[in-house]
Amino acid sequence: AQIRKMVEERGQVTVTELSPIFNVSEATIRRDLEECSERGWLRRTHGGAVKIERAVNELPIGERISRSAEAKKRIGKRAAEMITDGQTIFLGSGTTVLEVARHLPTDISLTVITNSVLLIDELIQRPQIDIIVIGGMLRRSELSMVGHVANQAVQEFRADKVFMGIHAIDLTHGFTNAYIPEAVVDREILKIAPQIVILADHTKFSKVSTVFVTSASSVDMIITDTETPDDVVEGFEEVMIQVLRV
Repeated sequence: AQIRKMVEERGQVTVTELSPIFNVSEATIRRDLEECSERGWLRRTHGGAVKIERAVNELPIGERISRSAEAKKRIGKRAAEMITDGQTIFLGSGTTVLEVARHLPTDISLTVITNSVLLIDELIQRPQIDIIVIGGMLRRSELSMVGHVANQAVQEFRADKVFMGIHAIDLTHGFTNAYIPEAVVDREILKIAPQIVILADHTKFSKVSTVFVTSASSVDMIITDTETPDDVVEGFEEVMIQVLRV
């Protein structure tokens, strides 16, 4: 409990500084930090631990498009390269997933399932792409369809790949969101394809939001940008999740 309080107050602690404070060996401190990490009180780092940050509420999607724009474009481009002619894919809502649609080859033939109004607008002039629209309650700030109707609709489909953004990512607490109706739909989306790819820039990592979506080990790949720290990437790779930094 004292270690937890120190981490909350300082933001980070090291094994070296904690050992003399509690008059115990560094091995004991490491075990204590591991226990604190398992309880979700902090995040272990090499040589110490850091505070788990709460994810702040996201701005409306129109105000987020310009944030980390170059990183999102690189992430979207790399994700688009994973899509092949004739596939059925699910593209979720959000500014990073929007970049996937923008980077699809002009001659590719696909079926795209989506609950994003922005994605529909982006792809509507592409006659070689069949668009399946998930209906439901419009979440105006995200321009996405959520709620019970969307939840039921998603269950009717199967795809080759799912590409989805997320509000917050933490190795211990998994993938979390801030809006319950959206989180419920996201859980169903994750069930419809054998390959799940999460798209997230570095600002989404080591943060926790209000609603649990899925565990860290339940996705196949994360595509992020080069500013995501090495220790974060290594943590996900240890649980057999491929992380691509672009």
